[in-house]
Amino acid sequence: MKKLQAAVVGGGVGGLTAAAALLRSGVDVTVYEQSSGFSRVGADVNLTPNAVKALDGLGGGVGDWLRAHGGHPQFRLSRMWDTGEETSRVALGDDARERYGAPQLTVHRGDLMSALERELPAGVIELGRRLDSIEDGAEGVRLRFADGSDSRADVVIGADGIHSRVRHALFGPDEPEFTGIVAFRAVIPSDAVAGVPNADCFTKWWGPDPATQIVTFPLGLDEVFVFATVGQTAWTEESWTTPGSIDELRSLYVDFHPEARTLLDRCDGVLKSALYVRPPLPAWSGDRAVLLGDACHPMTPFMAQGAGQACEDAVVLARCLAEFDDPSTAFSRYEATRKPRASRIQASSRDNNWLRTAGGGDWVYGYDAWSTSLDASEV
Repeated sequence: MKKLQAAVVGGGVGGLTAAAALLRSGVDVTVYEQSSGFSRVGADVNLTPNAVKALDGLGGGVGDWLRAHGGHPQFRLSRMWDTGEETSRVALGDDARERYGAPQLTVHRGDLMSALERELPAGVIELGRRLDSIEDGAEGVRLRFADGSDSRADVVIGADGIHSRVRHALFGPDEPEFTGIVAFRAVIPSDAVAGVPNADCFTKWWGPDPATQIVTFPLGLDEVFVFATVGQTAWTEESWTTPGSIDELRSLYVDFHPEARTLLDRCDGVLKSALYVRPPLPAWSGDRAVLLGDACHPMTPFMAQGAGQACEDAVVLARCLAEFDDPSTAFSRYEATRKPRASRIQASSRDNNWLRTAGGGDWVYGYDAWSTSLDASEV
């Protein structure tokens, strides 16, 4: 029987996880990535236990590499912006391994990408292939690229982010929604924060309103990541990410607790970006094309689930394509399995109240994409 040929559009975390999971499931894969090469761009990826379990199931060395090189926050702390009062504490080290089957790990996005890339055979990833359109035909799906080239596949998987060309082909043009929130991101050498309390923890400082917060955590083995958000009425920059002002960053949080401000004082450079989302889609697939990750459920980062949900999507989709011969049946089962959970996390993250007080993390952290039921009647 001829192997299913899958084209994955987008070589980000979700796309490379999908490729590895599909190959493990016996599906032939080609990944089409628009950039000319992978570089160490971006910053943090916060891999909560559910995401780590999804990556562990790929086999190979991804999980081992992450454990050896990633940061290991021991606790997830919630603290009030003005008093410093601790309102919740979630154990993430040995306790998380016992409770959820995996720890929480924090890594640079570029390092995670490199680890995933090493799991794929040579020739699976084709760089410089920006998708222009897809067309259904008698012999499968035809992918046309901006450079004039084309390719064919039995199914197309859109892992191409919030600006997804595959989503555009399936459902027509639309624009993402500016949330009214901007984010500052900075990376600090660990040596620069020596002696700062809880610098080795994931700490969220809840601000005076839902848009305002500071989040800090170890990034890999020798850095600390700072992520701070605040409300802003409009975003007029051409790019979603621009160089930010240290003075502006510090002035916006001048009334925060001294321990929170200490970390901001150690920053010597910062990026500023807008947070965008889309409302939940009514469907994630057509007959031969399907979406995953930010292409179908982009979410605010307040639950640290963007990358994790893309990894979960990738694993469940690969399982469905391996189990059901008809792609449309596989896509239907994938949507039925994944959509309720991803939509709930998408909404909860937008509300930005998750784990503000103790309890309530098990439904997110305890999920296992490799063992969750694919029986639609059980979803």
